[in-house]
Amino acid sequence: MRILVVAANDAEIAPFVAGLELQTSGRFRVRGYTRSGHDVDVLTTGVGMVATAAWLSRMLAEWRYDFALNLGLCGSFDRELPPGTVVHVTSERFSELGAEDGDSFLTMEALALLRDNDLPFTGDRPMNTRPPKNEVLRLLPEVDGITVNTVHGSEHSIAEVVARFKPQVESMEGAAFMSACLINDVPFAQVRAVSNFVEQRNRAAWRMADAIDNLTQATARILEQL
Repeated sequence: MRILVVAANDAEIAPFVAGLELQTSGRFRVRGYTRSGHDVDVLTTGVGMVATAAWLSRMLAEWRYDFALNLGLCGSFDRELPPGTVVHVTSERFSELGAEDGDSFLTMEALALLRDNDLPFTGDRPMNTRPPKNEVLRLLPEVDGITVNTVHGSEHSIAEVVARFKPQVESMEGAAFMSACLINDVPFAQVRAVSNFVEQRNRAAWRMADAIDNLTQATARILEQL
């Protein structure tokens, strides 16, 4: 099986990559490995939805993959998903995509700029309606996410986005990854580990090491069952 692993930066996937056998490292931002009989390309896109969409689209235009896996960390709005929890993000929104109208926010649907089920959307959002049949993936909590350019860090903005979209987690890349895979008809999964609750920035409460460790273990088990 040919697998593409996509991450924003090296730090979040370094322990996972350490368990792979390097084959090639000649292409910019891409390194080729093997694991458990699979060919595994690792693409490090850089942070944010624009970098993710651009680099991933280039890869999917050049190569055909049997499975794409987005790995990374996320913040949790849901107190039942504490730091360290590994989740499967199956539904996403570009939560900042729209227009302000005074104190109101107009979504793309309200602006009549988005049609229901217009690729890569199911209804009004990218969704993974056909995840790979994988027991490890199936047992992970399935969550709704939002993708943002600016992570939330104030009580006011957090309350607004929760009331508007009811997200469980947020990242800076997830919806871009899902959109590119849907457009290119590549089976995929977005798997993330919660590093912190979404609140006013408080790095002392983050559990980065635990999140990365749990993500590494879950990813290894997912690949073993492919």
